[in-house]
Parts: sequence; C-alpha cells; structure tokens
Amino acid sequence: MVRMNALAFEKLVNEHGEATFKYILSLTRQKELAEDLFQEVLLSAYLAYPSIKEQSKYKSWLFMIALNKCRDFWRKEKKSKHFWREEVFAYSVLFEPHSIPEEEVLDKYSREQMAEKVRTLPDIYRDPIFLYYYQDLSLLEIAEKSNLPMSTVKTRMRRAKERLRPKMQSLA
Repeated sequence: MVRMNALAFEKLVNEHGEATFKYILSLTRQKELAEDLFQEVLLSAYLAYPSIKEQSKYKSWLFMIALNKCRDFWRKEKKSKHFWREEVFAYSVLFEPHSIPEEEVLDKYSREQMAEKVRTLPDIYRDPIFLYYYQDLSLLEIAEKSNLPMSTVKTRMRRAKERLRPKMQSLA
C-alpha cells in the first residue's frame, strides 16, 4: 500500500512538478528560494497525499500548497509583498512590439509602475488577478482552487480592477 502511494505520488510529481516549481518561481523570483519552497511543498504534499480523493484536482491542490508555503515564508520574513512579473498585466499588450529604444524604456517604466500599484492590493484581490492574468486560469478554476464560490471570485476581480483603475490613470 505504501509502495503504491509512493509510485502514484512520483507520477504526480512527474506530471505537475515542473509547473508547480515555475509557479513558485514566478511568486518569489528567486531561484534558490523557489527550490527550497518547492521541496517543502513536495514534503507537505507527500504527507497529505493519501487524504486527497479527486485525482483531477492534483495540480490545483499542489498550487494551493505552493501558495500557502510562499505566504508562510513571507509572513515569517515579514515580507508582505511578493514580486510580480511584468507579463501579468493585460496593459502590456498595448505596447508596440517594434518600438524604438526610448519608447521601450518608457514602456518598461510604466509596466514597473503598474506592478507597484498591483502590489498595494490586499491578498484577496491580488491573488485572483495573478492567477487569471499570469497563470491563465479561468474564473471557474480560480474558484475551485481557492475553495470559493464563483460569484466571490468575480466580485474580487471586479473590486481589484476598481481599486486599480484610479491608480492606473495616474500612469497615463
């Protein structure tokens, strides 16, 4: 029985391990830290593996463990803000792909300012924005992953955008 669980868990890691590591790396933006947290995620997942019943939700389950491990780390380190990659923001699609160097500098500066504005959002608004725009999860997937009703996820997305709108207008 234990051997069966070990083999099944190994299969789970082979299927979803790389995506989970990339998710942690996107949150921390520090390779060594991401590697450490990934090991903690695997240990926690292995210990809790026998209790999970629905195989179809393994990836979401691993991502939730990863997010919780990152939050625990930030709490311990008194780092309430985590780093965002510039690609998170839908606004980046507005920039021309073949711009001149001066425009590229200004565009990068604007994206960095947007990232700073998004970092000011409370976790309940920041996380759905990240999952939707960066991880390309649907609202339904976010709801399942967060154990929240779909209406709550939609409301949080709307409120996040409402909070960001005046902040983003100052960038224009």
